[in-house]
Amino acid sequence: MPPSEDENLDWLYRRDPKPTGPKRPDEPEPTRVLPSDQLPPTGGRSGSTARPAQQPASPSQRPGQSVPPAGAGKPPRRKRPVRRGCAIVGAVVLALIVWLIAVPVYAWSQVHRVAYEPSGSRPDSQPGTTYLLVGSDSRAGMTKKQQKEYGTGHTSGGRTDTMMILYLPPGGDPALISIPRDSYVPIPGHGSNKINAAYAFGGPKLLTKTVEQNTGLRIDQYVEVGFDGFVNVIDAIGGIHVCLKKPIKDKDSHLNLKKGCQTLVGKDALGYVRMRKADPQGDLGRVKRQREVVSAMAKKAASPVSFLNPVRYWQLTNAGSDSLAVGENASMISMARMMIGMGKVSGGSGMTLTVPIADANAYTSAGSSVLWDKAKAKAMFDEIARGDTSGLKKYAN
Repeated sequence: MPPSEDENLDWLYRRDPKPTGPKRPDEPEPTRVLPSDQLPPTGGRSGSTARPAQQPASPSQRPGQSVPPAGAGKPPRRKRPVRRGCAIVGAVVLALIVWLIAVPVYAWSQVHRVAYEPSGSRPDSQPGTTYLLVGSDSRAGMTKKQQKEYGTGHTSGGRTDTMMILYLPPGGDPALISIPRDSYVPIPGHGSNKINAAYAFGGPKLLTKTVEQNTGLRIDQYVEVGFDGFVNVIDAIGGIHVCLKKPIKDKDSHLNLKKGCQTLVGKDALGYVRMRKADPQGDLGRVKRQREVVSAMAKKAASPVSFLNPVRYWQLTNAGSDSLAVGENASMISMARMMIGMGKVSGGSGMTLTVPIADANAYTSAGSSVLWDKAKAKAMFDEIARGDTSGLKKYAN
């Protein structure tokens, strides 16, 4: 039989002829096409054959060249010194914190403690905290040369050159109230005299009792600093800046200042707050200068430079420790609150007052004295006793 057309094509294209007879036992199974629903998942489109993904050849790779595995042949990554830098910064911060804490702790250990709370009846406690701040004329710690240089004299014992009440209310603005040292008031057990004599008669206890009985306020904390401590603090902060409308010359305080703005240190700063004979306002002018200087001291002491400069921080923290005395109930926290309150006053968010005065130059058995306006003074202290400072602005000066 002649070959069919299909057989001729099989010969031409070298195709295997279609089986025409039965399948032999050793003949392999012909390839079959599976339905699309039976194909294994390939990640491609349905019915398509999966092909291995090819990585794009790099510019330096020649055609046919195999691609090395990721990371092969690369130099090991060098560890950056981040951990070492963080450790150094952490050590510096820790050292600074320790320094900021250790210095005041040491200075606090050098501060003197005094018993100031009087016996007997006392006013009831008012809301907030009331501090009695005393600048005594004690010469303790001063050499004879310093006493001569500063014009303090050689008087033994001590009196109070400066008296202020710092009141920190539970809410509202703090108030810093000056009590003129020549205030003529009753002193328990000693008749009437200038209030600074109370310290000479009976020390901190009698002074506190005198202030409490004449103001109706209970004193919660007591702080006293002598001449030497005041000078050291002034020098530690680099002096105080003042602007004088006219020159000041006072023989008793060894003061000779020119007109205009200037920085006062040492004996000039001390003389500036003590001088009164050359001031036409006498004791009232002195209390204003005292508040001015105390506010300036608090402002400079609270500046960032005082904490960031280690030398200044050490000098300032330890400047008045030898001549500083605090009440037996004082703590570092109570002193920190006092400094914060003084900072608010010096920053303008507090009030500065003087006890209302009826006569600044009255003649008494103790000589020229200051008489309080009793009605106004009582009204002012009554407002503080209620824990309210909002109405004290009318007494501000």
